[in-house]
Amino acid sequence: MTTAVPATFGGIPNDALVLANRPLTPYVDLAATSRFGDDKWDLSPCRHQAHQHALTINFLTLPVQFRQAAKELCFAMLRYDLPEGEKEMSASTIRGMVSDLKEFLDWADERGIRTLREITTDDIDAYRLRVETRRHTANTVGRKRRAVCNLWYFRRKLISDALSIDPMTAWPEIKGPRRRPASGPENTTDRIPEQVLAPLLMWALRWVEEFADDVIRAQDDWLALRDQSTGYMGIVDGTTPHERIIALLRQYRATRRPLPRGKPRGGYKHERPPVNVFHLSRQANVDTTTLRREPFWSMIAEAIDELGLDDSTYMTTEIRGQLDGQPWLRGIRYDDVTRFTNRLQIACYIVIAYLSGMREAEIKHMKRGCLSVMRDEDGRPVRYKVTSQAFKGEDTPAGTEATWVVGASVATAVRVLERLQPPGQDLLFAQPPASRSSDLGSSSNSVMGVNATIDGMARLMKWINEYCAEHGRDDAIPQVNGKDLRLVTKQFRRTLAWTIARQPGGTIAGAIQYRHHSVQMFEGYAGTSASGFRHEVEAEQAIARGEQLGDIILNPAPQRLTGPAAEEAEARLASLENEVHFAGKVIPDRKRLERFMLRHDPHIHPGQFVTCVYNPDRALCRREGDGPSLPDCQPLKCRNVALTAENIDAFLAWLQRLERALANGVILAPYVRDRMEQRRAELTEFLEANNIPTGMNTTTKETVR
Repeated sequence: MTTAVPATFGGIPNDALVLANRPLTPYVDLAATSRFGDDKWDLSPCRHQAHQHALTINFLTLPVQFRQAAKELCFAMLRYDLPEGEKEMSASTIRGMVSDLKEFLDWADERGIRTLREITTDDIDAYRLRVETRRHTANTVGRKRRAVCNLWYFRRKLISDALSIDPMTAWPEIKGPRRRPASGPENTTDRIPEQVLAPLLMWALRWVEEFADDVIRAQDDWLALRDQSTGYMGIVDGTTPHERIIALLRQYRATRRPLPRGKPRGGYKHERPPVNVFHLSRQANVDTTTLRREPFWSMIAEAIDELGLDDSTYMTTEIRGQLDGQPWLRGIRYDDVTRFTNRLQIACYIVIAYLSGMREAEIKHMKRGCLSVMRDEDGRPVRYKVTSQAFKGEDTPAGTEATWVVGASVATAVRVLERLQPPGQDLLFAQPPASRSSDLGSSSNSVMGVNATIDGMARLMKWINEYCAEHGRDDAIPQVNGKDLRLVTKQFRRTLAWTIARQPGGTIAGAIQYRHHSVQMFEGYAGTSASGFRHEVEAEQAIARGEQLGDIILNPAPQRLTGPAAEEAEARLASLENEVHFAGKVIPDRKRLERFMLRHDPHIHPGQFVTCVYNPDRALCRREGDGPSLPDCQPLKCRNVALTAENIDAFLAWLQRLERALANGVILAPYVRDRMEQRRAELTEFLEANNIPTGMNTTTKETVR
């Protein structure tokens, strides 16, 4: 038998407010918040981000002999009563720590330990082995270890009971050589494999651009059916049930639509045929018992004999969305409306997350009216901006308003979300009106949480693959290492940074679909937000350059570079090679490569057409800053230009394209032909000046066959 320690034993009054020193959300009365003597503490008043779940600590789930000490520990953390050297923690971090602490305390209770002071070094060592044999990740093991160590670090705050030994003696922290903490979660997040990202983004855009209107109209019809107080299908108020049923059946006959099939329920399980009486009663705005009485049941049976039964219960919503020139669905089932609104919202999330660079919290705080459009003098949109709340790196837990420059696809997704939500709902990622919390897997909070988003992406990917299998399509989402990939929200930002950094031309990103994102987002992302996305892209660019320079260094060709800056480039590469041994292709550890490039950056920037050996004193693009301005590059004139074999191939391919276009010169306007001939001459002169054979007759300027 165990005995609870009195609540006042530690000297903390039972009526002490646990959140007294915490910034609370607006309209919260501090006097109404949790007190030390409560068995359950509600930390939700500290939750400033709409997508976060409700935060509670239930001390009744802990072994009774350890509850008082656990309360004292959490009270000290929440009130910022910290030992010297300890960092402040958010309420959500403290709540997570309690879960790890509970595992340890439950284990101690199973071993018959009655107080924390009884715990020995052997006990700590035994718990360490238990944790490490469960094959947790290194981060999880470290988190569980930290929860135990907190009982020692805060021992002077735990008056009722505390550890008498330092867990570090039996469970030391494992540190690798020169290990440094990661600068942010994105640095350790895997990017989305390209074979998964391409079809996923394509399908998400289809949902946003092609299917959205059908889903939103189906939701409107679904809501009208659900609300029994409204008429439906043109039936006006004041009609009798008999008139409404006749009108309903008349409309089914007029449209030659089969009646909806349903599942027999309750006492009517032996009724034939299995028509969906509940759906028909909603449509006719009558009670179900009315339809089961004569003469209405016979009227329904006659309609079934004439029209037949459908394979399910479909909405009357007309399908307008097209896929390969055909309607993407024959119809939307009544029971699928809830799922389809969730799929559409998730598709909008994917488009916004990947094509904006916004973080999870920033996306979830988007509100109605957040999109603004800049137009030219002809009224054409030239720039889209989205306003939301940025939290990371800000001075206030409530976040700071910030602006992101986005593309047209993101703007379309925002407009879809505004249509999906009812007029009175401002938060775009609140649960749609046709959704059910069980389908979203979310808590009582109205905004979709992180786990609900992850689950929603998994369900959308499953639907895509099932749809492709049913229709014989080859654009399904493939497995990775034999398993369905489960995406997490952080991967989109990480993948976008990687993609931009590795597009031809660096930050301006050669591919059309990324060009405007990499340039415009850099212009608009800084604002008031310490988002760090630009730094993430620059870090990815440094890693990409390190990999490319490693390839150049390992190139066995006697002359690796040519061009005006070739000699200086070779000298810088030789110096770089002396600093590091390229074992194989590149430094295998991306973090080590990032640090190396930070320390020994040779300021060589490989690109599609040129390799810039940056020297600000002779740069034609700009003479200040940390690197070249590739959008302003003048490769045929600048003395910073060096050429690799790949650069030469790109120039020759460009020259061949000009030749093919000029061969059909009769269809070119005179001005266009003159400009193309001028460009061909400049390009040929540049290549010949650098001893690069063009395969052309310099007199006739015709391609040598």
